[in-house]
Amino acid sequence: MQHVKIPQDRIGVLIGEGGETMREIEERAEVRLDIDSETGQVRVETVGDPITGLKGPDIVKAIGRGFAPEEALALLDDEMMMFDIIDIKAASRNEKDLRRNKGRLIGEDGRTRELMAELSGAAVVIYGSTLGIIGQPEQVDTVREAAEMILDGAPHGSVYSFLERRHNEMKHKGMEYHQFTG
Repeated sequence: MQHVKIPQDRIGVLIGEGGETMREIEERAEVRLDIDSETGQVRVETVGDPITGLKGPDIVKAIGRGFAPEEALALLDDEMMMFDIIDIKAASRNEKDLRRNKGRLIGEDGRTRELMAELSGAAVVIYGSTLGIIGQPEQVDTVREAAEMILDGAPHGSVYSFLERRHNEMKHKGMEYHQFTG
């Protein structure tokens, strides 16, 4: 059994209309969710296959970090799918720096975040002070590297070039490249 804390404003998304999302997670991940809507604490207990159940807490965390339930449930589609979080606040000196870093990661009209997702094939969400990634290991590494470049102050042009180079490498390797559909 694991405990996961999610933000108050994401509890409704986790539960879903009439408990629909919660039931789908419980059924597909073979877990039981005990949600305390006052504190945001979610107890995740494995009730079926222990390997499938291991993805339960990640699904809950992903929804808590801003992913749509369909995107979070994609973690069950393939055993290689993974969820990763980059703490933008940890890479920022103060509140002003945090806002600037978030703005750089999102880009004008969301273009940078969009390109990270599009060229890596991963799902990318920026919520609060974190950047969340769901994808195959190589896709997640690509987004992580691009985000770290941006947080280290690299110009967007170099980051876009890096993303395009990685995109072409993944296609060239014959790696099963699939745009993340969520």
